[in-house]
Amino acid sequence: MDSELLITWGIGLFIILLFLIPYIRKMKRQEAYTKKRLEETRSKRQDKALLQHPIINQSSCIGCGICVEVCPEGDVLGLIDGKATIIHGSHCVGHGKCAENCPVGAIEIGLGDISQREDIPQLSPNFETNISGLYIVGELSGLALIKNAISHGVNAIDHIQKNNSNNLDSEFDVVIVGAGPAGLSAALRAKELGLKYMILDQDQPGGTILQYPRRKLVLVQAVDLPLYGTLKKGEYSKEDLLDIWEKVIEDQKIKLLTGHKLLGITGEKGNFTVNTSSGPANASQVVLALGRRGTPRKLGIPGEELSKVMYKLIDAETYKNRKILVIGGGDSAIEAAIGLGHQDGNEVTMSYRKENFFRLKARNETHIQDAINNGLVNVIFNSNASMIDKNSVTLNSKESSIKLDNEFVFIFAGGELPFPLLNSIGIEFGKKVEAVT
Repeated sequence: MDSELLITWGIGLFIILLFLIPYIRKMKRQEAYTKKRLEETRSKRQDKALLQHPIINQSSCIGCGICVEVCPEGDVLGLIDGKATIIHGSHCVGHGKCAENCPVGAIEIGLGDISQREDIPQLSPNFETNISGLYIVGELSGLALIKNAISHGVNAIDHIQKNNSNNLDSEFDVVIVGAGPAGLSAALRAKELGLKYMILDQDQPGGTILQYPRRKLVLVQAVDLPLYGTLKKGEYSKEDLLDIWEKVIEDQKIKLLTGHKLLGITGEKGNFTVNTSSGPANASQVVLALGRRGTPRKLGIPGEELSKVMYKLIDAETYKNRKILVIGGGDSAIEAAIGLGHQDGNEVTMSYRKENFFRLKARNETHIQDAINNGLVNVIFNSNASMIDKNSVTLNSKESSIKLDNEFVFIFAGGELPFPLLNSIGIEFGKKVEAVT
């Protein structure tokens, strides 16, 4: 019996080792790859997240790897020494799938220590600023994603309704500045609750979505839009989302005025004056849903005033058989270059002032590399445009000056963010956001 038992144990151990050894080897190879990726992202300064990101409790993490598998953006997370670790933080846009699926609750999505950040406003859990009755929702809060923007707008209006001063001298209970997802959801909720409201925007409804390339897919996640219903699909095209905004605005007869650029806000809760380029509006409380893109930043170079120069791409299909320069290295520039590069006959060149691309979304990083490899886009790193002429553009690099034949120039140099305006209003920055998302 003892020899039979020993044989049985031996066979069992052999079977275990037969499967365990390859598994251990696979895990070691994967960890070696993950460490190598972390070194690469650190060298490119892509390991840190710009805004929201997973905050991992290492003492609670059991190293199951579920968070790595469920991330929609790819290699944001990896396992090192049996613990979840941020590998490519610049790819993180805060979907929160890692936190939702962690079986031991070792992950939360937050902004980390932002005490020294000058671009994150001080907000209450209900998105109220240090100025009572004045709220900031959406991208300006530091938390991106359409799902977050919609919930922010609803949350802020619920708090306003709860604490409404009912000032009869005010024209509106609430004025909402910005008609993107956050502003629109706030307006819908305000109407649903019977508040007197108005949306003001310097552009058309849609906010940041208006700047997206044609047919761009946007990850939304399931979320309820007041007076409309649930946005159930995981992804929507730009056009589908804008159709939804237009339909709900028309069906619900949303009070919206365009062409109103915010110039300042004075007064106090119960009696705010919202000053715009088209005149003032008086409100008991105010919700700012401005977004973070701001007014397109110009380069300040000769020829930038020419009609061939643009700061956003509306429809790539209208450009064919053209010589095009895209200036910039962020996601918007990448998406525009890829879209233009896929049109028949286009010669697309990108000029970027740094040595490589930083903080791109995972799929954009893959797609631009494919476009480069396939000859659809030519990239000139460490270069700056110095002059734009009718038929050419001059690029300067450390070594030389290059003159390119050119018909159109698209500039994606970021935006003049609204922080100086917010500072002039008296809004304070730097305290951790504790908002419910």
